[in-house]
Amino acid sequence: MISLRANAVVLDIEGTTGSPAHVRDVLFPYARQRLSGWLHQHRGDPRLKDLLADIRQESGRPGLGIADAASQLAAWSDADVKAAPLKRIQGWIWAEGYSAGSLHGHVYPEVPEVLRRWRADGISLYTYSSGSVKAQLDWFRHTGFGDLSVLLDGYFDLETAGPKNAPGSYRRIRDMIGVPAGTCVFLSDSGNELDAATAAGWHSVGVRRDDDPRGSGVPDHVTVPALSVRRTKNSDRTPEKNAGKVPPA
Repeated sequence: MISLRANAVVLDIEGTTGSPAHVRDVLFPYARQRLSGWLHQHRGDPRLKDLLADIRQESGRPGLGIADAASQLAAWSDADVKAAPLKRIQGWIWAEGYSAGSLHGHVYPEVPEVLRRWRADGISLYTYSSGSVKAQLDWFRHTGFGDLSVLLDGYFDLETAGPKNAPGSYRRIRDMIGVPAGTCVFLSDSGNELDAATAAGWHSVGVRRDDDPRGSGVPDHVTVPALSVRRTKNSDRTPEKNAGKVPPA
């Protein structure tokens, strides 16, 4: 088990607590197939007006109608663009799938025990993902291990915090959770995200699963292959670059 000297831990989801393959091969295609149908079936939904306004602004197409909005969302989805309007409607579509029992959220086997242990140690737990807050909540509510959302204190996304590669996003999260940056730890499989967190004064831990094609180490960051291990992988790091980071025990 990673031992953290922290007041707050913020966790990436895809690649860190859950499988990227589940997102890529299950969730994304599920939403992609339903984008156009959802827009047309929810013409009277009060959420649609704000969604269309945001699609128009994000795409730079002020005259865009529902059909064109569906095409724009599909194009963003096919190119894996992390556009906030796309992430929002994906969350709505997935919510319907979770409610119908067609979808579940994936977490790695050690995650439930680790979250419970950290909570028992008095650490506040949050997630930060490009997926919407709604999508994150549903992911953890509907796992193969039951409802894990009760173990989390909050969720952050592109709309509430900002881009994951920007230090300012981590400063905003720090302000919202109300703890000093030096007592916050961010865990992610992305070096760019970890760099942004450390630039904001946070501690960082990289997570690279054994089947990750990028290799076992995140350059310049203490890296582990799972949240439940004690051993630190030191690939591509020097002690000087990691001075002050919070390592696993």
